[in-house]
Amino acid sequence: MNASSRTVLITGGSRGLGRNAALALAADGADIVLTYRSQAEAAEAVVAQIEGLGRRAAALSLDVADSGSFAGFADRLRDQLGQWQRDSLDGLVNNAGDAHYALIADTTPASFDHLVNVHLKGPYFLTQALLPLLADGSRIVNISSGLARFSLPGSSAYAMMKGGIEVFTRYLAKELGARGISANTLAPGAIETDFGGGRVRDDDATNSMVASITALGRAGQPDDIGPAVVALLSPTTRWINAQRVEASGGMLI
Repeated sequence: MNASSRTVLITGGSRGLGRNAALALAADGADIVLTYRSQAEAAEAVVAQIEGLGRRAAALSLDVADSGSFAGFADRLRDQLGQWQRDSLDGLVNNAGDAHYALIADTTPASFDHLVNVHLKGPYFLTQALLPLLADGSRIVNISSGLARFSLPGSSAYAMMKGGIEVFTRYLAKELGARGISANTLAPGAIETDFGGGRVRDDDATNSMVASITALGRAGQPDDIGPAVVALLSPTTRWINAQRVEASGGMLI
């Protein structure tokens, strides 16, 4: 894989960690296809920023909770790659998702099913649909969470989905290894974005609590995560495979 001609797909790239990863990858020389569910204007702003860095970019709509739409999405992605004289992806980042905070006693079947569709079924079957578009030797990064390792009240259902994604990652590495495709999990800690209503970023008590249980003494910033995505997708780290990498600043160690 030529580092100067990589093409990477990032789901949920219009905001937060997905946006930061898209910009970091573009700065590292990659062309980016990002997806968005409802924030078309924000997605196009990211495209403009990437183009300002001298790379190609496109934003495609996708609801990762709707697995029935994935075949059509793969066709639209193939068309977009064709416009760039490409027929495959060098990287896939399964990032899209949303938050859910509820104690076990208060979690509803409807909210649980939604989390399954977005965080577990979605990445599984989207990756399946994109397997023909992944180049041999390409790289997959699945975004998990520090909550799959440590436990904080109110995050059980969300954390279960992320635990499942970590298992999925190992099986991807096992089954796709013959094609030279590697797969790893990146598990961010608590990051100051708008995720979950921006509680880590905007609520002083939550931010202070996170800082108090993190070895580096602060909550994470988006710029702490984008470079980690770049590293895991880099050809120079191709021998890292089937691993869980936590980027949490040493939270709850």
